[in-house]
Amino acid sequence: MRPKRTRKPKQAKLTRRRDLAAKSPGRWRRASADFDEVARQRAQAEAAIAEASKSNERLREAIDILPQGIVFLDAEGRYILWNKKYAEIYKRSSDLFEHGARLEDTIRIGVERGDYPEAEGREEEWVAERLQKMYQPGERHEQTLADGRVVLIEERLTSDGGIVGLRVDITELKQREASFRLLFDGNPVPMIVCALDGERILGVNDAAIAHYGYARAEFEKLTIRSLQAFDAELPWALGRSSDEQAARTWKHVRADGTLIDLAIYWRQLMHGDQPAMLLALMDITERKRAEARLAFMAQHDGLTGLPNRNLLRQKMDELLLHTRRSSDKVAVLMLGLDNFKAVNDTLGHGIGDRLLRGVAKRLRSTLRDEDALARLNSDEFTIVQSDVVRPEDAVLLARRILEAIGEPYLLEGHSVVIGASIGIAMSPGDGEDSEKLLKSADMALSRAKSDFRGTFSFFEAEMDARAQSRRKIELDLRDAIQSEGLRPYYQPLVDLGSGRITGFEALVRWPHPERGMISPGEFIPVAEETGLINALSGLMLYRACKDAAQWPDDVRVAVNLSPLQFRTGNLLPLVTDALKQSGLPARRLELEITETLLLEKSSQVLATLHALRALGVRISMDDFGTGYSSLSYLRSFPFDKIKIDQSFVRDLGSNRDAQAIVRSIISLGMGLGVTITAEGVETESELSCLRAEGCHEGQGFLFSRARPNAEVVSLLGAQRGVEETSALVA
Repeated sequence: MRPKRTRKPKQAKLTRRRDLAAKSPGRWRRASADFDEVARQRAQAEAAIAEASKSNERLREAIDILPQGIVFLDAEGRYILWNKKYAEIYKRSSDLFEHGARLEDTIRIGVERGDYPEAEGREEEWVAERLQKMYQPGERHEQTLADGRVVLIEERLTSDGGIVGLRVDITELKQREASFRLLFDGNPVPMIVCALDGERILGVNDAAIAHYGYARAEFEKLTIRSLQAFDAELPWALGRSSDEQAARTWKHVRADGTLIDLAIYWRQLMHGDQPAMLLALMDITERKRAEARLAFMAQHDGLTGLPNRNLLRQKMDELLLHTRRSSDKVAVLMLGLDNFKAVNDTLGHGIGDRLLRGVAKRLRSTLRDEDALARLNSDEFTIVQSDVVRPEDAVLLARRILEAIGEPYLLEGHSVVIGASIGIAMSPGDGEDSEKLLKSADMALSRAKSDFRGTFSFFEAEMDARAQSRRKIELDLRDAIQSEGLRPYYQPLVDLGSGRITGFEALVRWPHPERGMISPGEFIPVAEETGLINALSGLMLYRACKDAAQWPDDVRVAVNLSPLQFRTGNLLPLVTDALKQSGLPARRLELEITETLLLEKSSQVLATLHALRALGVRISMDDFGTGYSSLSYLRSFPFDKIKIDQSFVRDLGSNRDAQAIVRSIISLGMGLGVTITAEGVETESELSCLRAEGCHEGQGFLFSRARPNAEVVSLLGAQRGVEETSALVA
């Protein structure tokens, strides 16, 4: 029996379709149409699925390139989709991320693993808080992970109840904020963060709280504008740069109401998600005060507080400009205190300063408000009298001033009496500008001091002529020093016992090409006043050492030193160099100083003197007996010689007082073991008295005037000849 033959399914369908079509053609057509529709719909579904799959891939590709982490959850909190950044942020939990897995489960497992350090010790509470924030999203919040990273979380609900979550890794931002906070909070400079409009203060550091005196909560309720003492536009709102504005001053108010000056530097930054301004507030109050003090000091005398020459000239120029429009005159009274130096020397500079302040106070009380008063130098004051109609007005004021100044001053238990002299110049006759008037008044003062002292003198035209002559001497003297036109002349020092010349004193002489020999009394004061004395004395020292090096070995040369040479600080190297260049032994050089040098009682002066003596140079005190405390100076330095001033030698033979003084000085010198030399010996009577008292040396016209070096060489040659002849006779 043949087995029953089975048809293949496809073949069976075709057979049935043919049978159906043969039996019922209409029914066949309907079935065929239904079949085609199903096939079409199926194709469309497959195409839609393919397109959806492609769109899903495109969506995934799109969210994978985002720098933020993205996650999509359904209404039950199950994972639908997440991107690579999300998995990277939560890399310790990324092995748990699956479609359909619950975020709550991954969070709990992460807590168990220690992925969330904030949950430690309060795990269930922390999980509950986290889920509440997820299902009831509000503001963004931060989350710290175990590896120290900080994540900013923002979540939103979708229309179907699902959740879209955004994760941003803000670790670097938090680190920058921490660094900024460290620099901000701990910075000693007061700092404020404010809104761009200046209406809100967003943060302040501790230095600002301490500096302004407001509590932090109170501070942050204020505005930048409320801190400003004066209403002004905010500089950054005007487009100014920080460097530009910092150069200007801003007035701010402290909590106690005091005003401070600030230089404000600023830069824009982000405060959270909003732009803001960081202000660094540099308190320049003290700097401004210091600048004001410096400005005051630049125009005022530091001791008395009176205007100085600069400010006085400004006021005078303003006053003179005003008086040119009227017939009024201006009188300038230059006042100089008489013998002020004696007060400093005897009572000290402290008493001298108090005396100057007392004089300034009396002058203020004597003058009118419209009169100007200034201190120009140590002991000189200037008064500018306005609205002067006639010279008698200036005379009346001068007399009132002299009377007021002359009253005794009680200073630290001392009753001090000081006099004054006044020089007066009047505009426009004596000068139409401030400089000319001051110059004229100064010349009048010099006349009052030299001729009258204790009174006043008006400027006269011949005073200017004398001043011009003095200026001519100064200019010519500079040229003479530069060209070495000055010459040392030498006056003998004679041993009174043997009559032998022991040395010469070098005295400067100036043979002027036009005026002939100019007296030292005419140009030495000019040299001292102008500072030329240093160059002049240095020139004489070199010339004298060079000349003396050619004299006999037992003959010394004496050179006078000016006190100004000690103040320059180069005297010791100057003397050393002069000895080295000339070849003169130090023992043959004698340096003469006056008592005025020791008035300073300077350690530098004494140190220089000791250093010179250590070289082998002899030190002599000149003009002994004319100072204020000569005996005390003998204790301060071991002099080699004392020279009796010629004022005690003059008419010595007939003046018993002078004889007593000279006898005392010679006795003192012998007791100290120093050489005593008498200056200004001019008569045989004076010489006899000096010899009788035992004086060692004499110097003066009786023996010889000062001679040029050529004559000195001849004189010494003649002396040697006499000595050799005497030796042969003996």
